[in-house]
Amino acid sequence: QVQLVESGGGSVQAGGSLRLSCAASGRTLPTYYAIGWFRQAPGKERETVSCISAIDGTTYYTDGVKGRFTISRDNSKKTVYLAMNNLKPEDTAIYYCASYFQTVGPECNDYIGTYDYWGQGTQVTVSS
Repeated sequence: QVQLVESGGGSVQAGGSLRLSCAASGRTLPTYYAIGWFRQAPGKERETVSCISAIDGTTYYTDGVKGRFTISRDNSKKTVYLAMNNLKPEDTAIYYCASYFQTVGPECNDYIGTYDYWGQGTQVTVSS
């Protein structure tokens, strides 16, 4: 089992930047887990933003954040980051990180139902 804790959310103006962190802990080494970032805006379904493979570090981004967001992982710190640049008001949402034990790859799976363990979420608000 893996426990996840997000941090780094906040309020910024359009064009600003934030870096979210997802700290992992648990009995099984978190390095064997793929990590994904998801977001949910008010009145909308939760959507996949990005994920990073536990097998070879390959990444996935949804089209709306390509070129602006960067996911990375530091296994020594058991932490995954989501650097968000050039933020837009439509990026406003609660951001969640989640994980699954990855045995198939090397790509991470962008399907939300794959993820077993979830953090509590962190709010990101972008004003125009």
